[in-house]
Amino acid sequence: MFWYQQPPGNDLKLIVSSTSWTHNFYEDGYSEAKFEVNRERSNCILMTIKNVTAKDEATYFCAASDH
Repeated sequence: MFWYQQPPGNDLKLIVSSTSWTHNFYEDGYSEAKFEVNRERSNCILMTIKNVTAKDEATYFCAASDH
């Protein structure tokens, strides 16, 4: 599972990737302290944005890969 952020007028940025067999991998500038990822079931992953501010304004996307 991959989570992306696209602030208004900017490019899409990868926040974090998560797989069923490893931990979450955060891209530079992103952390679990702000973007918490929880796997409730093998096919359900939730991302929570903590302490939301105006700087977090963006469209957020998730994508799944089956390989």
